[in-house]
Amino acid sequence: MDHYDSQQTNDYMQPEEDWDRDLLLDPAWEKQQRKTFTAWCNSHLRKAGTQIENIEEDFRDGLKLMLLLEVISGLWSRKQPWLTISKHWLHCYLYPGERLAKPERGKMRVHKISNVNKALDFIASKGVKLVSIGAEEIVDGNVKMTLGMIWTIILRFAIQDISVEETSAKEGLLLWCQRKTAPYKNVNIQNFHISWKDGLGFCALIHRHRPELIDYGKLRKDDPLTNLNTAFDVAEKYLDIPKMLDAEDIVGTARPDEKAIMTYVSSFYHAFSGAQKAETAANRICKVLAVNQENERLMEDYEKLASDLLEWIRRTIPWLENRLPENTMHAMQQKLEDFRDYRRLHKPPKVQEKCQLEINFNTLQTKLRLSNRPAFTPSEGRMVSDINNAWGCLEQAEKGYEEWLLNEIRRLERLDHLAEKFRQKASIHEAWTDGKEAMLRHKDYETATLSEIKALLKKHEAFESDLAAHQDRVEQIAAIAQELNELDYYDSPSVNARCQRICDQWDNLGALTQKRREALERTEKLLETIDQLYLEYAKRAAPFNNWMEGAMEDLQDTFIVHTIEEIQGLTTAHEQFKATLPDADKERLAILGIHNEVSKIVQTYHVNMAGTNPYTTITPQEINGKWDHVRQLVPRRDQALMEEHARQQHNERLRKQFAAQANVIGPWIQTKMEEIGRISIEMHGTLEDQLSHLRQYEKSIVNYKPKIDQLEGDHQLIQEALIFDNKHTNYTMEHIRVGWEQLLTTIARTINEVENQILTRDAKGISQEQMNEFRASFNHFDRDHSGTLGPEEFKACLISLGYDIGNDPQGEAEFARIMSIVDPNRLGVVTFQAFIDFMSRETADTDTADQVMASFKILAGDKNYITVDELRRELPPDQAEYCIARMAPYTGPDAVPGALDYMSFSTALYGESDL
Repeated sequence: MDHYDSQQTNDYMQPEEDWDRDLLLDPAWEKQQRKTFTAWCNSHLRKAGTQIENIEEDFRDGLKLMLLLEVISGLWSRKQPWLTISKHWLHCYLYPGERLAKPERGKMRVHKISNVNKALDFIASKGVKLVSIGAEEIVDGNVKMTLGMIWTIILRFAIQDISVEETSAKEGLLLWCQRKTAPYKNVNIQNFHISWKDGLGFCALIHRHRPELIDYGKLRKDDPLTNLNTAFDVAEKYLDIPKMLDAEDIVGTARPDEKAIMTYVSSFYHAFSGAQKAETAANRICKVLAVNQENERLMEDYEKLASDLLEWIRRTIPWLENRLPENTMHAMQQKLEDFRDYRRLHKPPKVQEKCQLEINFNTLQTKLRLSNRPAFTPSEGRMVSDINNAWGCLEQAEKGYEEWLLNEIRRLERLDHLAEKFRQKASIHEAWTDGKEAMLRHKDYETATLSEIKALLKKHEAFESDLAAHQDRVEQIAAIAQELNELDYYDSPSVNARCQRICDQWDNLGALTQKRREALERTEKLLETIDQLYLEYAKRAAPFNNWMEGAMEDLQDTFIVHTIEEIQGLTTAHEQFKATLPDADKERLAILGIHNEVSKIVQTYHVNMAGTNPYTTITPQEINGKWDHVRQLVPRRDQALMEEHARQQHNERLRKQFAAQANVIGPWIQTKMEEIGRISIEMHGTLEDQLSHLRQYEKSIVNYKPKIDQLEGDHQLIQEALIFDNKHTNYTMEHIRVGWEQLLTTIARTINEVENQILTRDAKGISQEQMNEFRASFNHFDRDHSGTLGPEEFKACLISLGYDIGNDPQGEAEFARIMSIVDPNRLGVVTFQAFIDFMSRETADTDTADQVMASFKILAGDKNYITVDELRRELPPDQAEYCIARMAPYTGPDAVPGALDYMSFSTALYGESDL
């Protein structure tokens, strides 16, 4: 590393005066440094077949000093090829053609000074600033200067390049020691002197990397000599680390020499550096496998949620498509209540599940894209589009089902009204026809007197008049029966049979009437007298009686209305009817006056009339009885109309109450939808601020839910009151429900988009300023505020950000390539999420299959396969078993039993696979 910062090395070196003062104050430190530095130098010189005995004497001629520098820098070899002492040192400091100058072989002082200067110049060429260290002091055997020079070399070539979590040299080495010894009790590494006196720190380092070499559980903190000797002996025997200090020197010193301890500890660091690489490789594999396992869990969750939702839709649609009508109003109202429970209780959770499913799908795709994994393709029939299509079918069936329910209720209501009206009219008609056939078949005219014949003839004429008056009722009965058939009334057979009997009887009555008239006319010539008064009575009493029967029928007739105007129309007609009562009363009195006149004549002239009117069966008592009945029915009708008017007023209040809320909630939902659209385009501040703002906004929307529920309650009251229209508002409950569901879905999707942007930003390392710049550029060219860019807008946006996209064929081809990335479905628009993904993809630092493959190769010891034992030793148990279950057996020529193919496994992690 030619660009090494010399000041950094000097930060770890004490000034010369401090060096002298330390040695003068504590000679034990000089002894420890002599021993440690001598052992350290010999650990490298032995590779060249030599060593030193006295550190200040053996370096005086500069020859072994130059040899030491060649060995530790990787320049020395017996036959000139490069000898690499450490791959790390070689990578950092070795460059082709770099050599120390040729040493002087003379024994004169000038030759020694020249050799030492060449060594010092080589050290300086490595970026190390030597403070107050000259060749003359080394040649003269100055102990302090020699030790200072060796310490500088140790710092430069053994300690400086130690790096742990962005800390280096002394701090990095200390952090490494703390990390490795953290799990061990009685070990607390805070420095490079007294923290190592009890020897447990050295033993912990060895046990952490080679647990089979030391039984750590048997060590005692109060036996430092045993601990230190155990560590030093094991290190020398098994780790090739020479013994650089004596345990007695460390225990017998109040504060061991920091430089000696650092030198010794650095040898442990370099001895275990290979294990550190394996740990790093294992961490990388664990990270990759953890991402893969999490993605698989999300895929399984999506599949299950999608299957459950589709199954619910599959079960619900046949229920909504069932159009089997019920025969009674109660049964249909129960169906309507079941449908309300479905809309209020069963569907809302499924709406939330559908929204959550889309959010989970988008989040999963974002995580796969950020981790450089292939996009997730759900199993057939479980795509988001499949769920949306199924949901659309559900809503279509739901809409048709509600319309069918309301139409069926209207139909049954109409049917019940018509059936009751049919039964009432049929009963009145059957009561009227009772005995008429027998009367028409009676041959009383054969023994009657002339006056009786005339009376019978007149009576028959009155009967014909009555018969004609009943023609309308029979036609009404037939019309009602026909309408019941057209409306598919469930009891149509009995209605048809009764109607047929009435029509057959009516035809028979007509035939009998005609036959009796013909018989009476044949005998009319034989009859001469007739009582004109009875005749007049009969003629006037019959229509009046029919009018009273019609009035009673009308006053007792049931009615059904849906609006104030309709009930007001009935009330007006009733008032008009009541206005005719005085004239009717006059007619009644006139008819009764005729009867009274007949009575006077009979009494006056003693006419033998047997006390009855031969022309009619209608008696004054019957007329008075029916009149009294009509007078009694009038106030009842008044009361019924008043009650219906009150009900319609109540219904009108319900309409206005619902309309007042709906006319507020409907525009509010529309306004919120527009605000969300603006928020998603005009977002300011950090993504976290935007997410917080959106969540607060979502909370304010959710807090509006009680008003929706209140409106649902008003809507239920309207349906229970059988109100089918509302002129006070254009909003229906269906409009409000759909708008509310769209509002909740839109705010949830907007929040999800911001969360995905945060994921993208954090994963790709995009700063907030870059994100703001991307957002500002996107919004600037999104002139229609649609949240998307067309191809030309997107091209202009890229140019504004510094992309060189020309109008030549090469530029058009490059732009087409970019469009295929941001718009893979060829929709002709670019979303902001796709824009952010593209802008961040250029500098993405993601794991690759080659990186994972290289990590496995480190764990396998450079073999082309890895064994089960190696996986279980290097990886956590769950992730080791995960690899074992998915790796294919290795079949290469160098395969051994239990060998696994980690190369195909690494490739499958980033390609098409069942993983």
